[in-house]
Amino acid sequence: MSLRALLSLEGRKAIVTGGSRGLGLQIAEALGEMGAEVLIAARKQSELDEAVAHLGAHGVRASAVACDMSQAESVRQLADSALARLGHCDILVNNAGAAWAAPAEDHPLEAWQKLVNVNLTGVFVLTQEIGRRSMIPRRYGRILNIASIAGLRGNPLNSNEGIAYNTTKGGLVNFTRALAGEWGEFGITVNALAPGFFPSRLTRAALAEFGDAVRASTPLKRLGDDQDLKGAAALFCSEAGRHITGQILAIDGGLTAI
Repeated sequence: MSLRALLSLEGRKAIVTGGSRGLGLQIAEALGEMGAEVLIAARKQSELDEAVAHLGAHGVRASAVACDMSQAESVRQLADSALARLGHCDILVNNAGAAWAAPAEDHPLEAWQKLVNVNLTGVFVLTQEIGRRSMIPRRYGRILNIASIAGLRGNPLNSNEGIAYNTTKGGLVNFTRALAGEWGEFGITVNALAPGFFPSRLTRAALAEFGDAVRASTPLKRLGDDQDLKGAAALFCSEAGRHITGQILAIDGGLTAI
């Protein structure tokens, strides 16, 4: 089989959470460009509408479902709607996430619980629904979780205000490994990308404070941009990645390598 054929996603059906902007929209673009039909989910319908129009202008077959990933019942409704529209799901990208900046000693419990609900519980519920109802019966699936380098180590650059974010992203890393071990027998791969610093709404405040220090500390001397996740996402979600599972790939300009 040619490499072009291995990377093709023609005929595949994909769900991308947090797909209305930022890293999720970038991944939705990549999967659509390679031929997949994409359903994106996010909280705000207006942003979803804009994203669907954007994807359509780039030739991507796309639709959207509004969903609050912090609420288990809303997540189950997303699974219902997505499977009704797509028929089945070949690719699930768990990208939706939340962040909160506060020192550990002052971190509000409700903020901690919000991040647990969005970054971990919502991922578990949606993955369980899609796996049980579509991927396991069809004995095929590609699950891609969007973690973070914050889940691979402690807080860098003397920043000490990300205890809940780091903890939940670390949990997502091991969720990826554990599920890969469980679902491999069903022909399902489970991998994660761990982005470094990419400009986004979640990172705006942090980069305003120490963006220059991040660039200076990164071997490639740059931040991530709106193209840098596409190749890795296409690899993990295609037949080219069929023998890769349980892996976490840092896309961070080399920041975690030093």
